[in-house]
Amino acid sequence: MNIGTPRVVGAAVDTSDRPAVPGLVDRFGRTAFDLRVSVTEKCSLRCTYCMPEEGLPAIPRANLLTPEEIGRLVGIAARDLGVREVRFTGGEPLMRADLADILAATRAAAPGLPMALTTNGIGLDKRLPALLAAGLDRVNISLDTVDREHFARLTRRDRLPSVLAGIAAARDAGLDPVKVNAVLMRETLGDAAELLAWAVDAGVHLRFIEQMPLDADGVWSRDAVVDADELLAVLGTRFVLEPIGRDDPSAPAELWHVAETDATVGIIASVTRAFCAECDRTRLTAEGAVASCLFGDDETPLAPLLRGGAEDAAIADRWRAAMWGKQAGHGMERASFVRPQRSMGAIGG
Repeated sequence: MNIGTPRVVGAAVDTSDRPAVPGLVDRFGRTAFDLRVSVTEKCSLRCTYCMPEEGLPAIPRANLLTPEEIGRLVGIAARDLGVREVRFTGGEPLMRADLADILAATRAAAPGLPMALTTNGIGLDKRLPALLAAGLDRVNISLDTVDREHFARLTRRDRLPSVLAGIAAARDAGLDPVKVNAVLMRETLGDAAELLAWAVDAGVHLRFIEQMPLDADGVWSRDAVVDADELLAVLGTRFVLEPIGRDDPSAPAELWHVAETDATVGIIASVTRAFCAECDRTRLTAEGAVASCLFGDDETPLAPLLRGGAEDAAIADRWRAAMWGKQAGHGMERASFVRPQRSMGAIGG
């Protein structure tokens, strides 16, 4: 198992040539506007491409950011660093009983900032009213197949009806768009066309994601990846797909219109069609460290500053320094690629 411990750094990267600009700019000219905040390592599923069967080692409760601390950091990001949207991830964010408090604290600290949630949907139907009241704007829900047997095998849990209930609740509440994310796996590739048909009927926006080397068991292989071209060939046996491209240069999904419907389908080809040059994301771990890249191991802790009485300006400057050192890309195309130590469940999507 390779869940690892990231190499923790401070502002050790050389920032002597960093321009005096307020935003989260890196050495390659990219600016981060999209903030992802992991709030827990816990999850109600055990997806094979993400979590080990026994789950991840628990983060000590004292190390987790509180709702107020999360709100303050997001407020700094929005006010001082140019962040335009925040998305809460996990693990599974619904595993935090105080998730509505996190949203409320964030809304108070950053009143105009759009807030989104990436979730597996289990329990969302019951929690959604409180989350909406706290300011939630959008949801992305993970669903890899609508075949119940295949779902149970892939996630190691027989919870498909619960996920579908969460999706229905989000749609019925008027959230628009409701996006559904499906990780492309060799064993569920045959379910892809049926999943798209379901999404068209359900009125949700389906996005397929190439499997990335972020599984906790460390068995990912580049040769086993189902790439975008293979998926398009499978979908093309049932649907006519008309290419649209990206609606924004930094958007991860390439889009296709599903002919004779109002639907689109997207493919996030992080492995075979990398979009690192347009990346606009910055990340916070559940322990309050900046992770500049999903595939990087260096993390810059902000929690000690946050809890040590530092001014917002000092926290913002440490964050800028961390992002200045962001790597150029994940490098999966190179033979020398080294997979990150954290798994997807430990850092969020």
